[in-house]
Amino acid sequence: MAVSVEDFAPAYIGKDVDDVVILGGGLAGLFCALKLSPRPVTVITNAPIGQGASSAWAQGGIAAAISEQDSVEKHRDDTLAAGCGICEEKIVEEMTREGSARVHDLLSYGVPFDQDLEGRLKFSREAAHSQSRVVRVRGDMAGRAIMDALIAAVRKTPSIRILEGYIGESFIGEGRYVTGVLARRRGGLERLIFPAKAVVLASGGIGHLYELTTNPHEANGHGLAMAARAGAVIADAEFVQFHPTALDLGKDPAPLATEALRGEGATLVNKAGERFMEGVHPELELAPRDIVARAIHREVSEGRGAFLDCRTAIGERFKDDFPTVFAAASAAGIDPAKDLLPVAPAEHYHMGGVLTDANGRTSLDGLWAAGEVASTGAHGANRLASNSLLEAVVFAARIAEDIQGLMPTPRSAYWNEMDDAPGLPSQRNVEEREAITVLRKTLARNVGVLRDAAGLKTALADIAQVEQNCVRQSILNMMVAGRIITAAALKREESRGGHFRKDFPQENPDMASRSYTTLKEVEAITAEALETA
Repeated sequence: MAVSVEDFAPAYIGKDVDDVVILGGGLAGLFCALKLSPRPVTVITNAPIGQGASSAWAQGGIAAAISEQDSVEKHRDDTLAAGCGICEEKIVEEMTREGSARVHDLLSYGVPFDQDLEGRLKFSREAAHSQSRVVRVRGDMAGRAIMDALIAAVRKTPSIRILEGYIGESFIGEGRYVTGVLARRRGGLERLIFPAKAVVLASGGIGHLYELTTNPHEANGHGLAMAARAGAVIADAEFVQFHPTALDLGKDPAPLATEALRGEGATLVNKAGERFMEGVHPELELAPRDIVARAIHREVSEGRGAFLDCRTAIGERFKDDFPTVFAAASAAGIDPAKDLLPVAPAEHYHMGGVLTDANGRTSLDGLWAAGEVASTGAHGANRLASNSLLEAVVFAARIAEDIQGLMPTPRSAYWNEMDDAPGLPSQRNVEEREAITVLRKTLARNVGVLRDAAGLKTALADIAQVEQNCVRQSILNMMVAGRIITAAALKREESRGGHFRKDFPQENPDMASRSYTTLKEVEAITAEALETA
């Protein structure tokens, strides 16, 4: 259950009970805050606003059925097909139906989506979409442009207070009711308690729990673990999506070679120049991400290497049409118009997370969740490309509407500056840094593109061992999040979507349903693994 305020009496407690506290400054958190205006909101962010958000790194764009050639039904069906039989159909229906309205919301906030000379939105096609429905900004800059526009809007909204540089550690609660957030100043030991009438968890994903990821350092599973420790139900945690084409340049995080490149006709080849997706899937390079990721993993692990060939399909247009990818390649001395781009699968998105309903409510009273930390059931076992930004804005808006309907008329929409509590010096722990390294290597090796029972049990044992050396709650949260994913993967004895078991390589029709777990069950699975690993 959530800890009580009395457990943290030495922590500084804010002078007022905030109407709403949002933990996370990415797309879901900021969009929800704007939709809640003029209700007073405090947004707590780990990094400076926008900088630690995976949303800002999204290259492809946002999928929505807006064009005359498209329909909500087509988008719904594509999403259900990608989800491999375990999407919540009602959730998918509502998400795709509300997509157009949310894109127009973003336009109203100043997002400069690509348009033609007559002012109509331009659309691109990505993997597993039957239509061109992804709205972009300058080819591969949608995430950054959306975040820049929302940050500017938030800065101009007096009802929104931004508190930067604080890491959420625990939820404060009474029984099953969440009443606030305990946060620690980044790099120090100072802790603050933020009482709230409603808490929105929008802390992002789990990418940086893996050694190779396209996500920022702040995406490390803190919110997932906080909710699990408070007693929330976690859903579909085993389903982790690995982006097939991260640029394999030795960078951490790994730069992303957007799926739109393959949508423009770029091909995948090995060292011998063989187009290895031939014979793997009829859609070739535009097959679902899990299939492409496994094909690339096979080429790399067997020494043939994997490369993205953009020379013919894009050529000299690359610099102007895909500036973000071009800059990353150029920094490594590669010219995509003339050279092959080395690629490898990298952790990209977590389909699982904190279980929510259609309004973003979790299994704990007073706690909502949106964005990658949530599991709405929209993605199933394998997220359809560019549906993540769509899900974030659709359900962030639904949460805002739900909270507005539950709470009385807000008080003043203007904030006073909050007094700071005395700070304490930062105390970095070498053993904890080593524990994080072990965690990331273990998940990459045993809970990655390919999995089996022996490796998953080894991962649980290895994480549990290094967890004993951890003291800071933020690091312990990372270990808990890693064990949640691993335990869920051990439970699902089949292969489906982003979850592939070498020892159970086929889908099991009897397991065509979502999975649910709690931290109590994860602890039991961990204990059993320790006995048999």
